[in-house]
Amino acid sequence: MPEDQDTRTVLSDEELRTLDAHWRAANYLAAGQIYLLANPLLTEPLRPEHIKPRLLGHWGTSPGLNLVYTHLNRAISARGLDALCVWGPGHGGPSVLANSWLEGSYSETYPDVGRDAEGMGRLFRQFSFPGGVPSHVAPDVPGSIHEGGELGYSLAHAYGAALDNPGLLVACVIGDGEAETGPLAASWHSNKLLDPVHDGAVLPILHLNGYKIANPTVLARLPEPELDALLRGYGHEPLHVSGDDPAVVHRALARAMDTALDRITEAQRAARDDGATERVRWPVIVLRTPKGWTGPAEVDGKPVEGTWRAHQVPLSGVRDNPGHLRQLEAWLKSYRPEELFDDSGRPVADVLACVPEGARRLGSTPRANGGLLLRELPMPSLDDFAVPVDKPGTTLHEPTRVLGDLLERIMRDTADRRDFRLVGPDETASNRLGAVYDATGKAWQAAVLDLDEHLDRHGRVMEILSEHLCQGWLEGYLLTGRHGLFSCYEAFVHIVDSMVNQHIKWLRTSRELSWRAPVASLNYLLTSHVWRQDHNGFSHQDPGFVDHVLNKSTDVVRVYLPPDANTLLSVADHALRSRDYVNVIVAGKQPCHDWLSMDEARVHCARGAGIWEWAGTENGGEPDVVLGCAGDVPTQEVLAAAQLLRRHLPELAVRVVNVVDIARLLPHGEHPHGMTDFEYDGLFTADKPVIFAYHGYPWLIHRLAYRRNGHPHLHVRGYKESGTTTTPFDMVVRNDLDRYRLVMDVIDRVPGLAVRAAAVRQRMADARSRHHAWIREYGTDLPEVAEWSWNA
Repeated sequence: MPEDQDTRTVLSDEELRTLDAHWRAANYLAAGQIYLLANPLLTEPLRPEHIKPRLLGHWGTSPGLNLVYTHLNRAISARGLDALCVWGPGHGGPSVLANSWLEGSYSETYPDVGRDAEGMGRLFRQFSFPGGVPSHVAPDVPGSIHEGGELGYSLAHAYGAALDNPGLLVACVIGDGEAETGPLAASWHSNKLLDPVHDGAVLPILHLNGYKIANPTVLARLPEPELDALLRGYGHEPLHVSGDDPAVVHRALARAMDTALDRITEAQRAARDDGATERVRWPVIVLRTPKGWTGPAEVDGKPVEGTWRAHQVPLSGVRDNPGHLRQLEAWLKSYRPEELFDDSGRPVADVLACVPEGARRLGSTPRANGGLLLRELPMPSLDDFAVPVDKPGTTLHEPTRVLGDLLERIMRDTADRRDFRLVGPDETASNRLGAVYDATGKAWQAAVLDLDEHLDRHGRVMEILSEHLCQGWLEGYLLTGRHGLFSCYEAFVHIVDSMVNQHIKWLRTSRELSWRAPVASLNYLLTSHVWRQDHNGFSHQDPGFVDHVLNKSTDVVRVYLPPDANTLLSVADHALRSRDYVNVIVAGKQPCHDWLSMDEARVHCARGAGIWEWAGTENGGEPDVVLGCAGDVPTQEVLAAAQLLRRHLPELAVRVVNVVDIARLLPHGEHPHGMTDFEYDGLFTADKPVIFAYHGYPWLIHRLAYRRNGHPHLHVRGYKESGTTTTPFDMVVRNDLDRYRLVMDVIDRVPGLAVRAAAVRQRMADARSRHHAWIREYGTDLPEVAEWSWNA
């Protein structure tokens, strides 16, 4: 032990005995889940038919997780803590399931898996078995907010859970394989944004058992002084525990945990009572134990315990190998189950001596079922923020700046209850949301210089140049019962593709569990988008996150492309009120024409897609062509094209359809927001040409509408990976999304126009040529484009 570690905690022999009993019981249950199909208490000699036909699961991490769970129980009981634990190591399901069954929370959640021999048998059988539960710590597991397969995100989730939860201790077990990931490495910096006054505490427990699936781990091979220096450099005070003698490790871990909790209590007291402002150096426990500890030391002459061979199933082929069967029986009996469970299979008093009661049990904390604690956001009237629109397309506003005023009010109205956060990678002001700083600053616990702006020790805007951390913090915050918004440059939200995958899967599974209450939706605002990267260029141009999300569960995902400021307000209001969704909102921050009044925007967004009669020329008759659009820039280009058609081809009946909710294009049977064929044909017709201008990659629209009657007549323009640093209009020209190209598309596809409107088509092509010459000479867009407004 380091010399500065507090040595006051000394376990009595009785405490040591009961702690060890609990740990042995958890180890027995974890191993039993991996192997046993029957005979859960080994009341008869183990036979091949007692073994599962497919051995699935991971033993290597289980003893360490069981040890941590046991000692967290002790600390919670002794101190009356409200605690939550994030279990980071992959495939830790056997341990967390075992411990929640021991404490009774599992049986309370799933009464058919009782805390007796029959229930134990069901616990064993269901694990990694068809119709059962997965091997990860998944939504099915009481007390969990983190999918155990999400390597790299545990610590960010833990900090998100601690934010604005001043009475909560969030323990976080970090596996040493997980510790090698980029997101986890960045997560150590979360301590610079944790407010000791208004936030809870995070206790990281770095569990080093030496190996991943087949290789040693980096941190486990560092000499202790080097690892100690690394963690101190991150701003933590490490407490080291190591060994393979259970009695020694129990005593050392109890001592380390008490020391850590004492330091946390003192840091919070100093900040809350004395007004201390010095940045806290929070404790971290480094726990080194053998991989697969207490399991088979050797199998078939090869070492297993303490090696990568213990990672998954240390004894394979047990049904067919009598030697392995006998070795498994000896291993399970080494835990002395007859001392741990009574004749009916119930845990004995010694096993339960350290277990907390009621909602203090890790499997029963309401913080891990955040919907139980969720309160409605105090959403103000949108009329207070709406921009006036007397006539479409004659005024301009920056949509996200308008939204910023709404977010500022929400921040102000939640100042006392502190249950709303805005997160983003250093882009809040850039994305025109700076109004929020009138209500709260940016969370910050490090040094502050005189020239800094908006830094606030108690702030609720979270900025760090890591999309991974923003996502992880917000997920942890939402899953523990709060609300939030993630603002991000559109091109770089892809960094969290795999994280949103897991969150969508989590929400979908949670929806199938009646005991999990709905949580606030994960809301993305994607701005600084593909069409307006005037100084960033090609590297910042990628609208594909929408494609990625729409591949996922239709029960969970929603995508909105509001065309102006008022529709953005309406969509944001809907998203912030919603539950159990992932809402993706794509909206620009640059000046944009105002098309709809607030009342019109509400109606249009509720429909999700609709005809803008004022923009078309069909006059109640059947259109010759439909101009569809989704997104702010595509909407502007479609309306400009409609204006050109009105001027040059006044006899043409043009219909303009704007789509806000992109899922409306799907068939009704494929998505809850999808249109029936009758509805779709009513908007787009079954046989007329449709020229569709879309914000992103054009093939997404084809994929969504490929089964529609009118799909053979659908022509989509969108982004086709032609980008650079250039003028706004040149971006749409380069990708053939511009108004002139759209008019040419109409002429090319409406029967009879190819000859009759050849001169008009030539004028449109000439306008594109003029554009190219103009921007190369003047560096700005054509005046007829830059100064355009709707004037029907």
